[in-house]
Amino acid sequence: MLRAFCAIGIVALASVSAGAYQDPYRNNQDPYRSRPMDSPRPDESTRKGPQAAEGEVQAAKKVQAASDGAAALQSGGEFIKKYPKSTLRLQVAQLVAGKISQTADNSQKISLAENFPTVFNQPGEADVITPTLVDAYSKANKFDEAFQKVSPWLEKNPEDVRTLVQMALTGADQAKHGNRKFADVSQKYGLKAIELIEADKRPASLDAEQWAEYKTKWLSQVYQSEGFLSMLGGNADDAKARLQKAISLSGSDPFNYVMLGMVYDNAYQQHAEQHKKMSPGPAEEALLKTALATMDQVIEAYLHAIALAEGDGYKALHDSLLESVQTYYKYRHNGSTTGLQQAIDKYKKPAGQ
Repeated sequence: MLRAFCAIGIVALASVSAGAYQDPYRNNQDPYRSRPMDSPRPDESTRKGPQAAEGEVQAAKKVQAASDGAAALQSGGEFIKKYPKSTLRLQVAQLVAGKISQTADNSQKISLAENFPTVFNQPGEADVITPTLVDAYSKANKFDEAFQKVSPWLEKNPEDVRTLVQMALTGADQAKHGNRKFADVSQKYGLKAIELIEADKRPASLDAEQWAEYKTKWLSQVYQSEGFLSMLGGNADDAKARLQKAISLSGSDPFNYVMLGMVYDNAYQQHAEQHKKMSPGPAEEALLKTALATMDQVIEAYLHAIALAEGDGYKALHDSLLESVQTYYKYRHNGSTTGLQQAIDKYKKPAGQ
């Protein structure tokens, strides 16, 4: 009886995940990404190293007071022309980069960021704008440019956890939509991000409260992306472990259960294909038992996802999953959906949560 059923499952549910899924970074971004970079104020810089002249400090303050990225870049250029050997050059570059990062229009942000190195052209200065440019390229769907630009940056800044998280999620999102070009490097970035977060390597740009919020918000998402990429790479054990970790960190995210269900469904499909080729006997019966147990794991994961997807903007996911899982459920319940809603209800979030 298993033979007639083996083709149903993963194809439909994979399309459900890709179609309903939205990139968490793109749609719910790092709230601190666009704020000005942390750097000493121009009037504080005289406390360390050679003191800057008062004229330099006032010119730097003009950059700091610029109304937007374009004005800051212009003021920064004027500063460099007037004080090319100033000890404040790097701080001014950081101020300009911070202003550019706050530019709302992404096309303008890219233009300003690409022009930045023509003004700040001393060693180390051009790197200041790289995270902003990578972010802008990603938002513009210029993924080749983003990944090309970020690679040397992360070689120099291997503990930039915020950029690691961004690129890990960006690459995983592309893989969910069929573009696996960045899957391997994204998985590497994600694993490094997990290592840093779990080691509590707080970046200087975030205070303790912001870091606590950041970890809570993004660690589960990175584990989810790592689980998905492990599944694509054929490593079911790693995929299950990482998705279970994501669930432990964010049990209310239905996509954790969708992807876990896909891992189980892959395993079921393999059992079913193998079963088709077997002759009746004890080995065939044992495999049938294993396959059906795996199917039950698929059903449980998807029912959990359906329950969590009720409301909260997940209607497309909920409806697609419900339609797809009914086939498995009927198969395991003599062609009936009796009890299906009760099975879903037990996974619903308690009222008020």
